Parts: sequence; structure tokens; C-alpha cells
Amino acid sequence: MRAGKIVAGTDSVISELPKRKIKVVIIANDLKDNAVEKVTRASEKNKIKIIAIFSSEELEHAIGKKRKVIGLCDAGFYKALVKKINEGV
Repeated sequence: MRAGKIVAGTDSVISELPKRKIKVVIIANDLKDNAVEKVTRASEKNKIKIIAIFSSEELEHAIGKKRKVIGLCDAGFYKALVKKINEGV
């Protein structure tokens, strides 16, 4: 993934949400409840969709870093991901 296409980490994602660069937030389905609430509140405030269908291991494999919260900044990548999810891949 090219620089600037993703923001990784709970605090980083939350701080970037008001800048309107993040198109969607992906959270691990095994993220702790207090972190889920924190990210959900910030995402809803900024009207950003949340996807929570991947495990932390799947997210780690996808970006090569151990992170449970990812913000996608690239609209094309977001659309491709949603298409794959809808296809069941």
C-alpha cells in the first residue's frame, strides 16, 4: 500500500477523522469494547462508515503491521474492498 493510502492505529485514525481524508474505518472484530466505542463515536461524529468483519490477524496480514484499527484514505481501494466483501471474498 502506498504512503498516505491508510492510517493505522486507534489514536492515529481518530485524530485523522476530522480531516475528512479517511473514507472508511476498518476495525478488528476482536477489538476491545472500550476501543470499539471510542472509534465508533469518532466515526459517527464524522459520518464515516465502519467495517468490522475482519479479525486482528487478517488486518495484520493485510497491512504487515499489528494493528486493530485501520482508516482507508483511498476511495478507489475502499470501493474495491466493498465490492469484494459483497461478493463474499
